[in-house]
Amino acid sequence: MAHLVRDVMTKQALALSPDATLFEAARLMRDRDIGNVLVVAADRVLGILTDRDIAVRAVAMGRDPYRTPLRAVCTPDVRTVRPDQDTAEASRLMRSAMVRRLAVVEEDGRVRGVITLGDVARADEPRSALADISAAPPNNGA
Repeated sequence: MAHLVRDVMTKQALALSPDATLFEAARLMRDRDIGNVLVVAADRVLGILTDRDIAVRAVAMGRDPYRTPLRAVCTPDVRTVRPDQDTAEASRLMRSAMVRRLAVVEEDGRVRGVITLGDVARADEPRSALADISAAPPNNGA
């Protein structure tokens, strides 16, 4: 049974300005135990930055994390879903776009949160391996 995106999404998604630095984003990701931040200006999604973006597009390329703004390395092609769509639609969009997370936005473009593949699995396939892994406590050595 599908659920609505609004019922399973992360409502308090971390959002930073395009001028915030990679260091700021990485520290917040660590502190909140998350793997992505939305890059937002005027309540509109401009991009998404993942922990993988930091590793591959920044660190591996020798970028200075204290000086590099998020706009320089974030993924600007952010797939979105509305809060009133069902999780089956979100899952289809993730599959077709080959992404693990979607920004949740209202029809007028205002940011409301993020929904991940793990969120969908926990809601729609609670006995799946992905649901179990997504529900597990962090394994960050803390």
